[in-house]
Amino acid sequence: MNPSQLPQDAVFSVTQITSLIKEILETSFRTITIEGEISNYRPSAAGHIYFTLKDDNAQLKAVIFRGAAYGLSFKPKDGDKVRCTGSLSVYAPQGSYQLIITKMEPVGSGNILQMLEMRKQKLAAEGLFDEANKKPLPALPKTIGVVTSPTGAAIRDILNVAQRRNKNINIIVLPAIVQGTGADATIVKMIEIANFYKLCDVLIVGRGGGSLEDLLPFSEESVVRAVAASEIPVISAVGHEIDWALCDYSADRRAPTPSAAAEMAVPLQADLQQQILDCKKDLYTTIKTQVEQKRLLIRSFNPENLEIRFRNIQQPLLNRFDQARNDLCKNLTDKIRDIRINIENCITVLENASPQTILERGYSMVTDEGGNVIRKANQVQEGQKLKIRPADGEITVGVINRSFHQNNAQIED
Repeated sequence: MNPSQLPQDAVFSVTQITSLIKEILETSFRTITIEGEISNYRPSAAGHIYFTLKDDNAQLKAVIFRGAAYGLSFKPKDGDKVRCTGSLSVYAPQGSYQLIITKMEPVGSGNILQMLEMRKQKLAAEGLFDEANKKPLPALPKTIGVVTSPTGAAIRDILNVAQRRNKNINIIVLPAIVQGTGADATIVKMIEIANFYKLCDVLIVGRGGGSLEDLLPFSEESVVRAVAASEIPVISAVGHEIDWALCDYSADRRAPTPSAAAEMAVPLQADLQQQILDCKKDLYTTIKTQVEQKRLLIRSFNPENLEIRFRNIQQPLLNRFDQARNDLCKNLTDKIRDIRINIENCITVLENASPQTILERGYSMVTDEGGNVIRKANQVQEGQKLKIRPADGEITVGVINRSFHQNNAQIED
């Protein structure tokens, strides 16, 4: 039916006008080829593939049913630029139209993914994603901070999981815009407030699922840097498991969903109680074992064998003492003997060098009346009085002759 042929005063029901649009659209675009970028890629368990085909100014829902999906020559993903051939169809229950694709081929990567990859390489080169910089999560946090939309599904999931796992954990919601213009600034501000006032022990930063464009604030450079600079450990929980953002790489931990982030951050109360019980049991068992060992040890020390045990300990020590004493005495005896021999040798040398000893061997000492020792014949004159001192006594003589050749002098009484 041509829309221009419809009467101007015609009144349609929603079903009628939708059916009319469906007929016009599907008959006019039975086969059409469209180029665009894949966004919000969602494969289903049944084998169908749902996604959004977009460009800079518009979006179009698209679906590839299982039979056509099996014939694809590549694995699609968000950001891929593709050329799709198919037909337009109206889905009446939701009043929306979509492209049913029968053939799809890649024509290049989307601008968003190219931009994100360049940003990722830049930040990685600065070391913002290094594993060495990541902080461990506290084992027993008291307060969990959540930077997200206060009205979104993510905060409800986190609160439900936290309440179920441990009712004693406090949750602080730091409200932020998580989509659209200015979202990155509010996310950064909430992270900085949490750190400045030390509001929590763990910080969850994230939101629920969405298209690649919806998640872009969590890949902004300012957000990535704020997450990396946070002194509070950060868990990134952006979107669903297949979604990703650059803050996933700078965070200390990455959770596939907000619910999974709550499970990481909030310890299960039952597990803590069981750990305490296990520690109590291990401690009791250890103490009991130690007491039994000490009791058995004490029982072995009775009056009959206590002295024997003591002697067994004492005897080797006494033997060592006796041996040391004997060695000391022997060393002292040997030292004294060596000293005595040395002294005797010195005495012998001194005695042999004594004038008295020389005189006792038959020698005499001749002096003049002044006591000067006469060693040569030319020291005396004929008629001079001399004194001769043998080993015992003294003899006074006079010189009657002297001879230099015989090296002696004749004397008279």
